[in-house]
Amino acid sequence: QAQLVESGGGWVQAGGALRLSCAGFGRTFSSYTMGWFRQAPGEEREFAAAISWSGGTTRYADSVKGRFTISRDNAKNTVYLQMNSLKPEDTAVYYCAATQRAENWRSTKEYDYWGQGTQVTVSS
Repeated sequence: QAQLVESGGGWVQAGGALRLSCAGFGRTFSSYTMGWFRQAPGEEREFAAAISWSGGTTRYADSVKGRFTISRDNAKNTVYLQMNSLKPEDTAVYYCAATQRAENWRSTKEYDYWGQGTQVTVSS
């Protein structure tokens, strides 16, 4: 079992930066692969970034590569998404997700637990 709570969303001008946090509540948080997904109005939820349980492996969607950085602090049961050089097309609700085992880290169906989401709005 895992309970996830996102925070850090808000409004920012294009070119700005935000850092999202996802706090996990569970005894085995450190064993989970963690992912960030986003969903714009009227669009399907899409993959943004993921990180292995140890933090040694990360993956990014092409659309955010070079601008976003995912990291985790298992001692604090927290995963982060640093978002730099934000663009209006990054506007979406961002969701934190967790899975104990995933064949495809980019697929929403591989994740077992989800947070409620945090809104990120990037103005042009």
